[in-house]
Amino acid sequence: MIRRRTLILSSLAAAAAGPALADDSRPSDRPRPYTKEEIVHAGSDFLGVTAEAIGGAIEHVFKDNSGRPTAYIAGTEGSGAIGVGARYGKGLLYTKGEEKPRQVYWQGPSIGFDTGGNASRVFTLCYGLDDIERIYQRFPGVEGSAYLVGGLGVNYQRADDITLAPIRAGVGLRLGANVGYLSYSKKRHIIPL
Repeated sequence: MIRRRTLILSSLAAAAAGPALADDSRPSDRPRPYTKEEIVHAGSDFLGVTAEAIGGAIEHVFKDNSGRPTAYIAGTEGSGAIGVGARYGKGLLYTKGEEKPRQVYWQGPSIGFDTGGNASRVFTLCYGLDDIERIYQRFPGVEGSAYLVGGLGVNYQRADDITLAPIRAGVGLRLGANVGYLSYSKKRHIIPL
């Protein structure tokens, strides 16, 4: 009698736990965040710098932003200015759980006390990007007050509750400060507005 009761109760408990276990195994709609180690490894590989060089910049970005990045963009860009400027770039947007990265383009104007040009590899950390489609909008930013570590520059762009932190490594001669925005899109646009 006790065995039968134990068997029946065990079967009922297993049946009740079944749906709960199934819910845990389903993938979440929200992107899973990256660890600092994953970002340092990916950024070091992409930018071609040592883990120590990029580690300081990433440590600064992680400290300034709560939580961990849910995506990152690895790409290239070019920019130039004589008071008024423009920036164009393209890259791949990576998130955990997606098999293939998404192609993304960015372009935008700037204005300020700024002159020169540069070409860069850009590794952008994306915070608060729970819906990947929300990357396709304008992100205002200020450049010139960048944090520099080992030849790497970092600045922030914010829109709504999303923060982008581009880490740039490149060549060129650029002096000054500017304000502007970058507009992220699925297709390349020639006019940077």
